[in-house]
Amino acid sequence: MKITGAITAIVTPMRENGDIDYSSLESLIEMQIDNGISSIVAVGTTGESATIEVVEHLEIIEFFVKKIDGRIPLIAGTGANATKEAIYLTDSAKDLGVDAVLLVTPYYNKPNQEGLYQHYMSIADSVEIPQILYNVPSRTAVHIESKTVSKLAQHQNIIGLKDATGDMEIFEQLNKLCAFEIQNNTFCLYSGDDETSCEFIKRGGHGSISVTSNLLPALVSSMCKTAKDKDSEAEAERINEVLSEINRVLFIQSNPIPVKYALFKMGLIEKGIRLPLTPLGEKHFDVLNNELEKLDLI
Repeated sequence: MKITGAITAIVTPMRENGDIDYSSLESLIEMQIDNGISSIVAVGTTGESATIEVVEHLEIIEFFVKKIDGRIPLIAGTGANATKEAIYLTDSAKDLGVDAVLLVTPYYNKPNQEGLYQHYMSIADSVEIPQILYNVPSRTAVHIESKTVSKLAQHQNIIGLKDATGDMEIFEQLNKLCAFEIQNNTFCLYSGDDETSCEFIKRGGHGSISVTSNLLPALVSSMCKTAKDKDSEAEAERINEVLSEINRVLFIQSNPIPVKYALFKMGLIEKGIRLPLTPLGEKHFDVLNNELEKLDLI
């Protein structure tokens, strides 16, 4: 299976008391599919996986499976900083019927490269499902080196990497070291940084796992499609310019605080977010509201 294009790392809507708002979640899923998104990531960082309890985690994934009903691929976030827990979540997600999983690097305990390699190999050996590695050192304090990725890419169950560093030098390293698997269509590179995703795809990346597409799925999808086509690069750059400021302001506080505020202002979700995250600070309201108005979202 090869998943490409615009992939939404979707929020988990919550009521103000923190309960999961499944009605709003269903509406968000339908909006994404109706606007041509290629795939959805459920319960990733943007979906507040860090504060979702294990039982809830699987209930949410099951809800996604039922509502998407095979219309587009579903990727479930099943990473953890304990390898046994990551295997359990991954195996459970497979049983529930997801198409692939996204596995963040173990956070807080800071494994070395051998520890990362063994962590991912253990999951890949234990569960036969397509698995996407996720490198986001700004949040986990762990960077999976390109050489380690290239070794893991040889495993038949490891089909890609989401790189959220925004560093094009890292992309070029990955593209070179994983060239055999990329050319044989067994490994894909995904941007996890909206600000640099256009350039990432223009250089040969396969898609973007996006936060911005929560708000603008059709526009992000169009940018991904045109960036892949040399003849349409100018259009991709035009769209990227339109998206540039919203890409920036959606990270004025920790994700998903700003994107949840934006969706609330659009009337799509309630204000709920779970501690230790708190709603967007008032000092940021104007800058985000102004951008939402410019894009005709409110």
